[in-house]
Amino acid sequence: MAALNGKVALVTGAGSGIGKATATALAREGAAVVVMSRTQKEVDATAAEIEKAGGKAWATTADISDDAAMKKLVADSVERFGQLDIVVANAGINGVWAPIETLTPEEWDQTININLKGTYLTIHHAVPELEKAGGGAIVVVSSINGTRTFTSPGASAYSATKAAQVAMTQQLALELGQRKIRINAVCPGAIESQIDDNTEERDSDKSGIPVEFPEGDIPLTGGEPGKAEDVADVILFLCSDASRHVTGTPVWIDGGQSLLR
Repeated sequence: MAALNGKVALVTGAGSGIGKATATALAREGAAVVVMSRTQKEVDATAAEIEKAGGKAWATTADISDDAAMKKLVADSVERFGQLDIVVANAGINGVWAPIETLTPEEWDQTININLKGTYLTIHHAVPELEKAGGGAIVVVSSINGTRTFTSPGASAYSATKAAQVAMTQQLALELGQRKIRINAVCPGAIESQIDDNTEERDSDKSGIPVEFPEGDIPLTGGEPGKAEDVADVILFLCSDASRHVTGTPVWIDGGQSLLR
């Protein structure tokens, strides 16, 4: 029997990359999945792929930094599937990577609003529904940046959000544990995805310090980036009863990459 039969999952940023791979993995294990991102065409494709494989999915769009939009998303998800058991807070951007003196307040705010406020709003609106369902699992997608790695030139806003996501995860593990809600974080390294498409790097020569790596960057794969499925499989574990006594834990999924830096 599939590990997640009868469960309902919400995956943000599910149009591509880690989010899409995660939504597909959860559906494969029997969960009905709400696949959400900013782009309807992308989530429609994810939902169609899940349904073609015999799973259940509903595609929808929302701005994760918008309180009213996220409140409606959670309410609509529960109305459609009857409950909410699993939340994967994956949506985010790299944003602008630039020296702190040229990084504008608007650029800083955009990264903070999407990555950090968006994570907060996702959890904020989902927790009451998870509690109604008798408990559940939350997984926050953080990064090696801001947790183990600090060598990406100009990534101050991005790294701040990723560090804060892990701190939020650990803080909430105690708060939510009393309500049978587990929360963990995954911290991917280099993963084949489209997140670089929303990255703007500026004046990296002013904020970067050259780093010489040992031969074979990413030891486990000889320098090759990981696959989205490598992250999705760990998220699947953290969403299932196989991890029933795991909460407040960050898991680095990087083939050893961050240990070199």
